[in-house]
Amino acid sequence: MKRTYQPNNRKKAKKHGFFARVETNILNKRRKKGRKELVK
Repeated sequence: MKRTYQPNNRKKAKKHGFFARVETNILNKRRKKGRKELVK
């Protein structure tokens, strides 16, 4: 039987990675706030 979590790095990066964040305004908001680290 297959386990439920089948990790896929590309899929993960597309959803939560840097470029996914660039497309929304999250990074700009964090820059405005003066965040030391923009993305984890």
